[in-house]
Amino acid sequence: MKFKAFLTENGVNLLEKRFLTALDKMGKVCHLFLTREKAYFLHNLLSGEGIQCVAQFHKETLFDDYRISSQNEDCIAFAIDIALLQPGSAANRLQIKLVKKLPPNCTQAMPFLTFETKGYRSAVIQDVPISKPLSRAQVLELQTALDMAQDLPPTLVQVPDLNQLQNFVDRMKHVGDLLNVSIFKYGDLHLQISTTLITLGAEFRKLLVIGEKAVAPSEDRNLSAQTGSERAISRGYAQSVQVSVKHFSKSLQCHLARPDCAFYGIASLGACLTVIFQFFIPGTHQTDKSISLHCRLPVLDPGT
Repeated sequence: MKFKAFLTENGVNLLEKRFLTALDKMGKVCHLFLTREKAYFLHNLLSGEGIQCVAQFHKETLFDDYRISSQNEDCIAFAIDIALLQPGSAANRLQIKLVKKLPPNCTQAMPFLTFETKGYRSAVIQDVPISKPLSRAQVLELQTALDMAQDLPPTLVQVPDLNQLQNFVDRMKHVGDLLNVSIFKYGDLHLQISTTLITLGAEFRKLLVIGEKAVAPSEDRNLSAQTGSERAISRGYAQSVQVSVKHFSKSLQCHLARPDCAFYGIASLGACLTVIFQFFIPGTHQTDKSISLHCRLPVLDPGT
């Protein structure tokens, strides 16, 4: 099992200034999954608890001179503490590799992810402890979970301004713990939190829709949000699920990775709420397909 590569300046900037901070908000420990073509940072794909988060990078986005080999079809995966991943300055070529070393006062070699920067007269080496690399069966389980996590909801609506969502959720956090999310095939997104004393809601209308679409019936335009939602759901124009306010708020921390917009969708049969963060190629409105980030929020109610 071997892995060695050089982190590029762009790779260091992406990780250190954008993604690692966002990923740390999802959870302290994640799986780093390396394949021949891509690198993934994965949260909670094997545990099945909490928010699932998938950050994916084409190898050229982060690395140069990328070399990997293993008996698991050249795939390597291990758990790592995100807070310890601080690549540092990219002034010199920064090599990253998988090694086994004997720590002080230990009799057994342990696995590390080593960062090494070579200067003119010296080298700076940082050893980051990692878990024992996953077995063939565990890698297969992780790959299967990743494949399932990549399934797209039938309807996605685009939210161009995450700050509006963040401001609303910040107000809602003090009202209750459960959030009802409704997504309409004609481009509406409704958020509602209710207690015995108060109901607080927000509506985002005429959003861009990807996937299954519908035209809003003209007779529904003057209905209240509650009545309109119920009619749309009964006609198959909308889906609604209930999620944790805490989970919803945590997923919004992905704005630290500086996405250009986000898409919200409800999985088939209301299995989860999916949030896909979109990144553009700098200076354009074209999707940067070399980077992707999305979250899957567990549903607290079976959905409708």
